[in-house]
Amino acid sequence: MSGGDATGVRRVLVLGGTGEARELAARLGAEPGVRVISSLAGRVRDPRLPEGEVRIGGFGGADGLAAWLSAEGIAAVVDATHPFAAAMTAHAVAACATSGVPLLVLRRPAWEPEPDWHLAGSLDEAAAALPGLGERIFLSTGRQGVARFAHLDLWFLLRAVDPPDPPLPPRAATVLARGPFGLDAERALLREHRIDVLVTKNSGGPMTRPKLDAARELGVRVVVVQRPPEPGVPTVEQVDAAVRWVRHAG
Repeated sequence: MSGGDATGVRRVLVLGGTGEARELAARLGAEPGVRVISSLAGRVRDPRLPEGEVRIGGFGGADGLAAWLSAEGIAAVVDATHPFAAAMTAHAVAACATSGVPLLVLRRPAWEPEPDWHLAGSLDEAAAALPGLGERIFLSTGRQGVARFAHLDLWFLLRAVDPPDPPLPPRAATVLARGPFGLDAERALLREHRIDVLVTKNSGGPMTRPKLDAARELGVRVVVVQRPPEPGVPTVEQVDAAVRWVRHAG
């Protein structure tokens, strides 16, 4: 990896908030001549912090991020945000293009759709598909999208780390909990609340897969919101590949 400050140390920004981002920060922290800074959006009140230096809060859009990259002498950026953090990824693409800083996207593989899944292109499409599919919905799409379902006269189970943003569906119960959740726990949750439809995003990876396995076992219908389009920049699926990229970037 070339570039760096007067001491030869290369500064790498990891846009984080995922398990992969935390693993990457730990791995990069052990790399000689690398100083890693992890950035978290600050949307979770008590986030899981990665090892090393952490920055919490926004940058002020793509222009603000570009200015910060230049001011801080960042040699490379790895976007390891959630697959649905489309706005942050778009800002990273634009900011790195403006500032000339190399950018890599680290994305866990998506789940392969199963034949009986109902695929939706957005939260609005998922909401439109629900009437007629069932009456008791487990909405596992994150707290910020709950308002998209607030107009529906169905019963919802909402699960999130922090309380969901209003407006909420008129008939809903909220469970505040932080995963990962195992298969037994997900099976018990679906049974306890008599869930007949699961709505989730195609986040991919093994950590949130058990709810889908439990739904299959119990005959619960599944609505899956598909990922946003890929950003059109170098992308890898594994932390090992991201570490190798950082060694030669900048």
